Amino acid sequence: MIVDVVMPKLGESITEGTIIQWLKSIGDIIEKEEILLEIGTDKVDSEIPSPAGGIIKEILAKPNDIIPVNNVIARIETEETIRDQTKSIDESQTVETSILSEKKIEQASTPNPLPQTTNGGGRTFFTPLVRSIARREGISDNELSLISGTGRSGRVTKGDIIAYLETRESTIDLSNQKTTSPEPTQEPKSASQIIRPIESIYSSQPSQISQPSQPPMAMDDRLEDMSRMRQAIADHMRQSIDTAAHVYLVSECDVTNVVNFVKERQEDFKIREGFKLTYTPFFILAAVKAIQAHPKFNASLEDKKIIYKKNINVGMAVAMKKGLMVPVISNCEELNFLGLCRKVNDLAIRGRNGKLSPDELQGSTFSVSNFGVFGNIIGMPIINQPNSAILGVGSVKKQPVVKETSSGDAIVIRSMCCLSIGIDHRLLDGADGGLFLKTMVELLENIDVSVLI
Repeated sequence: MIVDVVMPKLGESITEGTIIQWLKSIGDIIEKEEILLEIGTDKVDSEIPSPAGGIIKEILAKPNDIIPVNNVIARIETEETIRDQTKSIDESQTVETSILSEKKIEQASTPNPLPQTTNGGGRTFFTPLVRSIARREGISDNELSLISGTGRSGRVTKGDIIAYLETRESTIDLSNQKTTSPEPTQEPKSASQIIRPIESIYSSQPSQISQPSQPPMAMDDRLEDMSRMRQAIADHMRQSIDTAAHVYLVSECDVTNVVNFVKERQEDFKIREGFKLTYTPFFILAAVKAIQAHPKFNASLEDKKIIYKKNINVGMAVAMKKGLMVPVISNCEELNFLGLCRKVNDLAIRGRNGKLSPDELQGSTFSVSNFGVFGNIIGMPIINQPNSAILGVGSVKKQPVVKETSSGDAIVIRSMCCLSIGIDHRLLDGADGGLFLKTMVELLENIDVSVLI
């Protein structure tokens, strides 16, 4: 029986996916639920398990193909006929092995070098790295085509061209040098012939200036394709910079009460919940309350209309090995502090392990980037479109601070951090950003920790 493998629908808003790579080839045996391929959307990359066990009979899409959901991308013959198929595959492989052995014997007895790979138009194909080295060393295409390649299908490799360069001087055609007549000796020019009048320099037509070209790759440089995640991040960030009029404001915040609370409750909290209590939920809680006081920070622009969102959905930036994800905590206004802690921990773990669904990566109305976990004091994050603002949280550090007391000013040691807010000046003004940060600072500095847990 043949089972169709279709492009899965990874989320409500997902209509297509891109094939990243196949982990199996035609003729391979695969178990049910074994990973068959990786696909990507503009939100997330996912591993797709096989819907059945059997033999891969057809692969209908190649890497980088964009396929609509529910379209067939492969076919699997189920385990009912796997023994017969395995036997036929083994027999064909035996025949192929003997044919390959005969070909190798014939090739070993043939002194001619391997033919160069061509690009389909009759011209020899050379990799960008080989061409870069050739340009730098002044090797023409004709000379390049004379180099015997040791790569696949006779392709010239980096090692081939370097070896050629080392022996190049000893293989110069001396006959060309003998037939080349020397240039006639020129009479020395007088100073008046060499030096042009300054008027003629300014009056002459400007010569066409060649634009600087991309410098060639050095031999030790490495070239690689951007991952789909990196491409998505690049496109999204560029689109945000081109769309929003970014303005930033920064405020200091005394979070000593928060730090002391975390220290006091950390051990009991970890025993009860199974994970560590971090600072991030405190900042998200304060941001939600500040948004409720300043609704414009939960709005977005569409054409010339302002859309005020009913629910507060906070996007939380999560750093990964390959890039960045922004999973969304939906309906934050309905969650208490403990609920926020659980959501933050769950999304962070699944995000780093690549287990988030596309639906969990969209719908944010406000975003938070806690770059303080890396020790950074201040940052200016880019707004996550179509949000109107993004909060940046710096690292918490002990600092000497001047405090007013009944007996005068005193220097005390407090746990301080910097909060930055990036706003879209098309919708929000500097005064709005300043008031938002002021509200957040007041909430964090005067937080009633006794009612949190």
